[in-house]
Amino acid sequence: MVNRAKRRGEPREPLSRERVLRAAIAMADQDGVESLSMRKLGQALGVEAMSLYRHVANRDDILDGICDLVIGEIGVPAQDADWKLAMRRRAISAHEVILRHPWASTLLESRGGLSPARLRYVEAIIGSLRRGGFPIEGAYHAIVILDAFVYGFALQEVNWPVSAQESPAATRRLQGQVPEEDFPNLTEMMNYVITSRTARNEAGGPEGPYEREFEKGLDLILYGLEKLRR
Repeated sequence: MVNRAKRRGEPREPLSRERVLRAAIAMADQDGVESLSMRKLGQALGVEAMSLYRHVANRDDILDGICDLVIGEIGVPAQDADWKLAMRRRAISAHEVILRHPWASTLLESRGGLSPARLRYVEAIIGSLRRGGFPIEGAYHAIVILDAFVYGFALQEVNWPVSAQESPAATRRLQGQVPEEDFPNLTEMMNYVITSRTARNEAGGPEGPYEREFEKGLDLILYGLEKLRR
């Protein structure tokens, strides 16, 4: 016997701005932000494209909206947190969010709107640095340097052609094309990559190909910013 509710069909979740933007993020995560269009988004939501205009103005509004949602996923500094710990946590959180949404590193920097979400995010970061003793000039330099590192590092990671698990074998293949007598330093580094990456893989950790390097680089920057603060 066919269930009467199923014959009628399940009740459809009402369309809302939040639902439209979440669907847009899912589409961008899967196919890239270039894939976003009102027509495709309507198809993904099971509605006509014209229905979307009740909740979003146009494609640009969608791009701004998904940037705000991504920013909302990044942990912001607490009022009472030590500046260095706050910046470290914020950078690691931003790095994790960008790896979840590989399109975000480019889009976040290219959208110039000053939405409430973006304003709160930047204000919290500046406030943490100022409370930590940075002059306004030093706070500006700190934000630019940290963001360039986080976004640039993540961009390199998402475009890296091999996974962490594939890295030792891929390096071995390349090593066969490198004459050791002509390039001893490169050969030594390749050997290090092979042995260290193999050990990490065997340990079974969830690391990405550059996770340790990201945190090492971040700590070096924070060490340098401490000198700038003084």
